[in-house]
Amino acid sequence: INDTKVKGEMMNFTSFNPIQIQQSNITHNQPLALKQGQVLHGTIKKLYPDQLAEIQVGNQKLFAKLETPLKAGDSHFFQVTNISPQVQLKVVTGPMNGSSTISGQIYQLLDSMKLPKSTDVMQIVSHFIKEQIPISKEQIIQAQGWLKGQEGILKQNAITALQKMIQLKMPFTKDVFQAMINGSKTSGIVEDLQTFSQILVKDTSVSESMKTTLLQSLDSISNPLNVQKGGLLLARAVQTLLNESESVANKLQALNLLKESSIVPKQATLSNWIQTQTNVLGVLNENHLPQNASKIINTILNLNSSNASNILYQVKALIENDSVLSQTQKNDLYSFINRFETLPKHAQNVDQYIKQFNEFLLKTYLTSITTQQISQNSNGPVTNRHLLSLMNQDAILNETKVLSNLVKIATETNQPHIQSLHHDVEQHLKMALDGNTIQQAMKSILKSLGLSYETALNQNFSEVEHLSEQLKPQLLSMLKDGLVSPSLKEAAETLLARMNGMQLLSGENGHQHQIVMQIPLHFFGKSMDATLQWNGKMNENGEIDSNYARILFYLDMESLNETVIDMQVQNRIVTITLYNEYENLQILAEPLQKLLKDQLSDKGYYLSGVFYKTFEESNKGSGTEKGTKLAKVKDEDVSRFTGVDIRV
Repeated sequence: INDTKVKGEMMNFTSFNPIQIQQSNITHNQPLALKQGQVLHGTIKKLYPDQLAEIQVGNQKLFAKLETPLKAGDSHFFQVTNISPQVQLKVVTGPMNGSSTISGQIYQLLDSMKLPKSTDVMQIVSHFIKEQIPISKEQIIQAQGWLKGQEGILKQNAITALQKMIQLKMPFTKDVFQAMINGSKTSGIVEDLQTFSQILVKDTSVSESMKTTLLQSLDSISNPLNVQKGGLLLARAVQTLLNESESVANKLQALNLLKESSIVPKQATLSNWIQTQTNVLGVLNENHLPQNASKIINTILNLNSSNASNILYQVKALIENDSVLSQTQKNDLYSFINRFETLPKHAQNVDQYIKQFNEFLLKTYLTSITTQQISQNSNGPVTNRHLLSLMNQDAILNETKVLSNLVKIATETNQPHIQSLHHDVEQHLKMALDGNTIQQAMKSILKSLGLSYETALNQNFSEVEHLSEQLKPQLLSMLKDGLVSPSLKEAAETLLARMNGMQLLSGENGHQHQIVMQIPLHFFGKSMDATLQWNGKMNENGEIDSNYARILFYLDMESLNETVIDMQVQNRIVTITLYNEYENLQILAEPLQKLLKDQLSDKGYYLSGVFYKTFEESNKGSGTEKGTKLAKVKDEDVSRFTGVDIRV
């Protein structure tokens, strides 16, 4: 964890120093990669004939030809004038001796390179000297321009970003610089998304179609449980229609909701809405039926007096392979099928049986949705898809849009029964909110953001149309339009810089692997910035080693405010440290520790302990000032793990 800034008595984590990148030997253990024009600070260790010299730069040595005879033991600033066929260095400053200082050498350097002695330039040069990293005059000039407007700790973060760009050999451009800064932030992504959305709504420089597409993506991000909510609303509406004790008024409201959502045809009535769906399904090609429920219906529709035995056998096989239905539900369906086998197989009986079977299957899947907690459904919203496929096969091809639209209509309606259904669904989701639900929501958010857009584009050309529904490619498309207003362009570029920064900070370094994700979380009217930084080692086969990892969670919550969770996994033994200023956090959290221990045990991990610290406690004895609480996770934590395990 890198720099912080004071926010009243609390701390706001403006950025972090990724664990993997902050290790000094990420470059120091590798040969210096010099470029012409770079400036470096070194000490002459030995002199050889023909003005060759061995020069110590940090903990590395290089052999170079000097333009001027020098004395062994002196330290100078050197500029690379040639790298082929051998490194050639020009002496930029006089030797550092008892009467001179590094500051004096920096002033000589700036004079010789005709650089301004501004605070920014001095800070940049001093930092790169300390880190023993070569930098060129052009890079110093560019960096000085990029640092304008940065203040205090933000400026130090910016210099750290410059260091990473050079260390990791990234293009030295302003876009990459902004991505590195924004990708390192641990808060503010919710605010950036809201700012972009507010500007977009009022902006007239983009087309209405593009605006609609962008707003739909933003809605998916800010309402990650819409698919689950839409599935439950669909189930409640169908329940209303199938309930004989419901009033006609309530049934009409439910039917109208499904009509407005394009789930049932506009001409459907209370007496034929099931039969209407049966007719729609009857003309579909089975190859286009991705869900088992609709395949069951499509198969039963082929039933006639001559093929009854074969068709019913196929239906039973489909039911047996269904992953959603319980064994009790399957047995009930088998009994329903067996009853038909005893009836005469004339046309009237067949038609009546198909209609009854469709209704019975609908009720069965409804029971699965309304009685299961979301956490009990290991397949996520699969049950919702089954039900939707029974209602409208075309709708299943655009499931997210259809169910999100259903939620939107139910939210905005003034119909009392629909309002009641919506309230019941909200309460159900709140009660069902658990780890699995959060996992589904996070997957939905990351998919809607389009963080892995480029990778998916390179690997799945058939998915291009689907990928275009994600926010990142939409922003890129919008920015290609030169007519976009400056305010909207700036807001879009800020979001893209965050997304690109996460990708730049994620990657491999030998056997080590790092993943950085900023996730805007929205649940039931509350918003939270969440940043996850995962570090682990890779096995020889290139797979992640689940036995060793370090995970940092940076959370900015409405009630607990800034919170950092440091989770360390060593040989599947888990240790967790929570950093927060709330004095009663331990009292609130301790009752949950047994649940946490049991859940980890189910996954093959052992919880060794949960520790609670304030940010100030984390810095006691470390020499840090009160205004820089938790400036970095303690150095002793880093030094505990070495060798083949993960270094943290």
